[in-house]
Amino acid sequence: MNIGDELRGVVRGRVFAAGDGGFEGARRPWNLAVDQPVGAVVEAADADDVAALVRHTRLAGLTIAAQPSGHGAAGDLGAAGGPGDPGDVILLRTARLNELEIRPDERIARAGAGVAWGRVLEAASPHGLTGLAGSSPVVTVTGYTLGGGLSWFGRKYGWASGSVRAFDIVDAAGARSRVTSETDPDLFWALRGGGGDFAIVTAIEFALHPAPRLHGGRMLWPADQAPAVLDAYREITAAAPEELTAWYELLQFPGAAPLAAVDSAFLGDGGDAEALLRPLDKIPGRISDTRAPLPVADLGSITAEPTDPGPGRSRAELLTELTDDVAAALLERPIDPLLSVQLRHLGGALARPSGTPAGHLDEPFALYMFGVPGEDGGTAVRDRQQEIANALVPYTTGRKPFTFLAPGERAAKAFTPGTLAGLRDLKRRRDPHGVFHSNFPVLR
Repeated sequence: MNIGDELRGVVRGRVFAAGDGGFEGARRPWNLAVDQPVGAVVEAADADDVAALVRHTRLAGLTIAAQPSGHGAAGDLGAAGGPGDPGDVILLRTARLNELEIRPDERIARAGAGVAWGRVLEAASPHGLTGLAGSSPVVTVTGYTLGGGLSWFGRKYGWASGSVRAFDIVDAAGARSRVTSETDPDLFWALRGGGGDFAIVTAIEFALHPAPRLHGGRMLWPADQAPAVLDAYREITAAAPEELTAWYELLQFPGAAPLAAVDSAFLGDGGDAEALLRPLDKIPGRISDTRAPLPVADLGSITAEPTDPGPGRSRAELLTELTDDVAAALLERPIDPLLSVQLRHLGGALARPSGTPAGHLDEPFALYMFGVPGEDGGTAVRDRQQEIANALVPYTTGRKPFTFLAPGERAAKAFTPGTLAGLRDLKRRRDPHGVFHSNFPVLR
């Protein structure tokens, strides 16, 4: 009996094995530049399906890699300590675990593992509440939160993982349970930002935060104003309250002139937001300005990121300062062949202890570089990212937020040595047979 037939006898959800019609599409991650060889794909019908799959996988000596939508896939699947036989890996899709409950009086949301942030924000928005979502409405709450979750509202409320109140999980023995700070403090700690190496999360319960008024949007200038825009951005972020988050971007879209942009989200009235961003209004030549009062449900419109899969190569760094030298390195020449070079303002609550593996960020800015691989397989994109990173070495720490890790990087980059040691110890104790394999395993 082949692996597909075996799995069909175990679960009620759909199974795709190598050679089946639909297998190639089922195994494909969000980033189409990443190859993800596996032996089979299981689309679980519910949490009981997940538990049955885990029990079978453990007895059969196989490995499960869980991905609701394929975001963050690194392509390096196999045994926890190193690459294994791709045929021994079962890719678990949890998109059908899509239940969502909003309890506005308690300011609590409960979302299944397949629920995307856009649905949560749409449901919470009428109540003047928000979850700590990032820039994309199609990223799942669970995958994002297991990696810490760097939100538009992180400066005010910290990591998304810090707002979690409970997880519904399946452990490495195939048992279902509810994990809280009281029932299992070690596992609860690890899941709040340590990645998906320790259990399969089937649902997540988290706090919502007040957002009765939100003002945000994007301002665009031609690239010749990029230095002036960056100067204004530095002035704004030096004194920004925690309610304001602003991102500076250099953009180069195919077939278009290069641009400079500032994206912003402000928890408050538009008049206050405009006053805080006034240095930008003094810069001539502005092409567009979409800033306006926003329902929380429209948070994803600020950057208008693609909502369909595509190829890409990213790299992130954390910056200790935004000095004249950093500005000069970023503006020295066009970013081509990259599509974007982005600075995200951090600080605020993100700089304070969180009680999660994500810890706190001493660095006040994150740099995120993105490009689409060409016929060279991405060599030119990678080289340009490396060139920018090399120029910024005096101002980078080498640490990276977990959800910003790129294929080829290791989980160790995201954690302090003490946190990494704690996560590795828990992995060895709770999953000694290596049943689970996250996108970025802590033991590697």
